[in-house]
Amino acid sequence: MLGAAPRYDAIVVGAGIQGSFAAYHLAKRGRRALLLEQFPLPHSRGSSHGQSRIIRSTYPQPHYARAMPECYRLWAQLEAEAGVQLHRQTGLLVLGAEGSPAFGACLQSLAQHGVPRELLSAQELPRRFPGVRAYGGETAVFEPTAGVLRADKALRAVQDLFLQAGGALRDGEKVVAINPGPVVTVRTSAGVHRAGSLVITAGPWTNKLLAPLGLQLPLQPLRVSVCYWKEKVPGTYGSAAGFPCFLSLRTSQTPHDVYGLPASEYLGMVKVCYHHGCPVDPDERDREPEGSALPDIQILRGFVSRYLPGLEPEPAVVETCMYTITPDEDFVLDRHPQFSNIVIGAGFSGHGFKLAPVVGKVLCELSLGQAPGCDMEPFRIQRFPGQRRAAL
Repeated sequence: MLGAAPRYDAIVVGAGIQGSFAAYHLAKRGRRALLLEQFPLPHSRGSSHGQSRIIRSTYPQPHYARAMPECYRLWAQLEAEAGVQLHRQTGLLVLGAEGSPAFGACLQSLAQHGVPRELLSAQELPRRFPGVRAYGGETAVFEPTAGVLRADKALRAVQDLFLQAGGALRDGEKVVAINPGPVVTVRTSAGVHRAGSLVITAGPWTNKLLAPLGLQLPLQPLRVSVCYWKEKVPGTYGSAAGFPCFLSLRTSQTPHDVYGLPASEYLGMVKVCYHHGCPVDPDERDREPEGSALPDIQILRGFVSRYLPGLEPEPAVVETCMYTITPDEDFVLDRHPQFSNIVIGAGFSGHGFKLAPVVGKVLCELSLGQAPGCDMEPFRIQRFPGQRRAAL
């Protein structure tokens, strides 16, 4: 019925890690919250599946570095509430070319925020971390407090705690229409739901939901190859052998960053990935791109051969993930320009998982009409001067 009272205080569309944390924070504050997911859970169609993600304080952008202490605190709180270990400390090794602005910004940020660190020359690097070679003469910095998040277990823990706090979760229910107003009506493949506010965290499907609401953001969905490389000598690249997570900042040969995690998910295999991918429609993610080889895998073959000589130079396992990137690779965390009770969390650009506890808190606060306690300027929609608005 038109004008019917809302059943929920808030509806969150998209049950990835960002939406699940937003719903969790809402329920923890006593709000009646509904979390909607278009696919049956668990699924591997978006950006939050898989066993592992890196957590780190090393960031060239100060707004992310400032958020990390609270992220670590909230991750620890989630572990305690769920009774599940979600974080393993391995350290992070960052390689950067001499004079690299990004590497210099990382060093400055670590010093500014008092994060423990160890600077290593190209000559010291292989002595400190056998198996890694600074092929291009790069300098490295080691952040010992970084580590690995158990991604799939973290996502399940957040959703379980949301339900325990009184939240409602409906999966396999696709949103087909959103009617804005003081009470937002969300029509799905299974029914109609109403709430005082709406949070959209739909990853690569975000613009498909926003178009009927008169807004299109510069979001580019990418199909990303998640590659695992076999050790030539078993145990060389495991965390038990002291091998850390690593991040190699972009160079002329690798136009985007390369990152890796110690062997754990597949026995004797190291996760090494290229921080970019191929543009794709998220509903056609499994369609093979044109050409016989993916460009990101070609780049990774060269990187592994040059920098990680103890790995076989051909990936043993290749899986698929999705990024949704913005032009500046900063997130979108903002209210809809026209409908203030519709909140958007999008464009996490392949580096949002570690920050999800704080992102979810910010989205919760925005949906409640509150001002978040952090600087929101880097995340505003208005920073995109050329954004397109569809006619309502």
